[in-house]
Amino acid sequence: MNDILKKIGDYGIVPVIKIEDAEKAVPLAKALANGGLPLAEITFRTKAAAQAIKNITEAMPDMLVGAGTVLTTEQVDQAIAAGSKFIVSPGFNPKIVKYCLEKGIPVCPGCATCGEMEQAMELGLDVVKFFPAEAIGGLNVIKSVSAPYANLKFMPTGGINEENILAYLKNPKILACGGSFMVKDALINAGKFDEIEKLVKNAVALMHGFEIVHVGINSENKEEGEKTAALLCKLFLLEPDVRSKATFAGTKFEVMHLPFRGKNGHIAIGCNFPDRARSYLERLGVEFDESTATYDEKGKLKFVYMKDDIGGFAFHLIQK
Repeated sequence: MNDILKKIGDYGIVPVIKIEDAEKAVPLAKALANGGLPLAEITFRTKAAAQAIKNITEAMPDMLVGAGTVLTTEQVDQAIAAGSKFIVSPGFNPKIVKYCLEKGIPVCPGCATCGEMEQAMELGLDVVKFFPAEAIGGLNVIKSVSAPYANLKFMPTGGINEENILAYLKNPKILACGGSFMVKDALINAGKFDEIEKLVKNAVALMHGFEIVHVGINSENKEEGEKTAALLCKLFLLEPDVRSKATFAGTKFEVMHLPFRGKNGHIAIGCNFPDRARSYLERLGVEFDESTATYDEKGKLKFVYMKDDIGGFAFHLIQK
């Protein structure tokens, strides 16, 4: 898969934007980045699209910006000239797809039928847009039609919102979801970028689903660890679960039998998608100890420790 498309998959959510005033493009992009999504699909539904893309790419070169609703080869040229890193179109037009491939820019055409999907695969694509997702059956259709196409990933757009996005993202066939629920036209036109930033943060938080799974407490030896675990069980009416390296008190306390990671212990942070969570935290400057990482049979991250402690505690991500 193309590196740009992999990065889109790491982000998980693609803000789909219709912008009327190119002057609002940079403050909008800053709101997206500050909210945790340095990514935007600027649709060619307005005359301001190309200039908006140019403004963002010049002011924020680290922002991943693509062009959406691309219907002509002329628009492909305009998008590339403005700095677009990827192209999205609402339908499957072989002419547009071939032109993008000739230009060396990743393209995600809209595919709603098996025939269109097979044509896209014939041209070498492994990611397609599924549009309009909810109107044509949504996730149930994707589950039904994707079975024969093992290597094809989908980017559903259309009707995606806070209520259904997590269900889409949890399906392994979904690369990312496109949506405008956090970048509504009215908010952009009114310049309410603080509100957009809050909505983006909410969407990112919903996607990651961060929560404390358990707290690890270090002990000097097994006897001390079992004594601590027994006290916790007594105080909070929990059941002990003795294991080789630790004794759990219920599910929220892991009392280590020996000194372990972290001065005081460790904290397990559960998340919906460890790969996406690690990517998100790395963008914030967090480093991870790859030697601690574990993966499932498909190569998806399940568990990994951060390199540095926070407040005397080691932190690790774990699949919920």
